Parts: sequence; structure tokens; C-alpha cells
Amino acid sequence: MLTILFDGVAYGMLLFILAVGLAVTMGLMNFINLAHGAFAMAGGYITVLLMQRLDVPFLVCLPIAFVGTALLGGVLERTLYRPLYHKAHLDQVLFSIGLVFMAVASVDYFVGSTQQIMQLPEWLKGRTELGEGDWMLELGGGALTLGMGHYRLFIIAVCAALTVGLQYVLTKTRFGSRLRASVDDQRVAAGMGINVNIVFLSTFAFGSGLAGLGGALGAEVLGLDPSFPLKFMIYFLIV
Repeated sequence: MLTILFDGVAYGMLLFILAVGLAVTMGLMNFINLAHGAFAMAGGYITVLLMQRLDVPFLVCLPIAFVGTALLGGVLERTLYRPLYHKAHLDQVLFSIGLVFMAVASVDYFVGSTQQIMQLPEWLKGRTELGEGDWMLELGGGALTLGMGHYRLFIIAVCAALTVGLQYVLTKTRFGSRLRASVDDQRVAAGMGINVNIVFLSTFAFGSGLAGLGGALGAEVLGLDPSFPLKFMIYFLIV
């Protein structure tokens, strides 16, 4: 029972990492980007392909996935997304869903439709059991045994670090105050010397990078194939 609870917490943490980038763009920028799952899928494929074809270590692939999807998000923000900031939410929804189907078709064509297998490093494959012994049998045996997968622990640790870091950036830094000002009133923020376009570009790129990082971490747990953005879109929105 405790093992199931622990796995559930790790799964929830993973969904949080995947959805927090969407929370940045939707909650702060008031832009509905349903193509967020496509950025997560991009991060997952970057990680898997680097590990499979170039033997890049897993821990090196994670920042590459973040930076790669952040750059992709920055390019798309400047070329495709920016004209939609002042459009109706329905236009944003239809446009971003169209991008999802384009991304799904592109990955299916260039990489294939089969599910990708990620080979984690050995130190993340293990499992630690807590609660073994005669005294546990007296308390109900295996029901109170806690089995902690090392990769699940890694996901929880990364999520906790991201939570603290994001909270600090949004509430304690100059960039966070400029972002909040730009969201509240772009005209006044620009009049005070804030480059609203750069703030929004940086925010969108960072949110896309977080999606890519979540996709890289979730490829082994959730499974990675071209339908990834469609299967988990509702989970991103719920979280």
C-alpha cells in the first residue's frame, strides 16, 4: 500500500513538471497553448535519440532537452505565437491544436510510430525497500512495506527543486516582478521601460523548456510515441 502511494506521488510530481510550463504560459501570459504536449514530446525524443544513437549520458541529455525545447519555443513564439496574443482564446486553441497534429505527423514520419525505449543508468534502476523484518509482519506484513524506486525518488527531487526555484524567481527576482507587471498591464509596463516582448519571449521559452524537461523525465514512466501530446493533453490541463 505504501509503495503504491509512493509511486502515485512520483507520478503526480511528474505530471506537475509536465504541466508547470503550461501554467506559466496560460496562468501568467493568459495564452492557451494546447501544443504544450508537443514540446514535452520533443524533449522526450531529444533525450531518447541522443542516448540511443550517440550514447550521451542521461544526466547530460536532461539539460540538452531543456535548452533544445526552450530554443524551439523561443523561435515559435517570435514567428507564430506572438500575433495570437491579442486574439480570442478560441483562435489560440484552434491554432495550437493544429500544431499538435502537425507535430504528431512529423514525428511519426521521421522517427516512426513505435514506442521508444529509454535505457536508464544503472544507479536509477534500483529499488530500496523499507519496512522489512519480523516487526513488519506483526503490523500487517507487506502492506506497510515501502518500496522506493530510485528513478521515482529522482523525479520527486527534481520536482521539489523546480518548485522552490520557480517560486523564488516569480516572487523574489527582478525578472519575476517585470513579468507580473507585463501580464497585469502591458502598456504601463512598456511605459516604465520594461521590454514586454523580451519578457514574454523569455517566459514562453522557459515554459517550453520545462515541458521538454518533463518529457525527458517522463519518457520512461509514461511511454513515448507520436501520440504523446494527444494522450496526456487532458492531464496537463487538469494539473
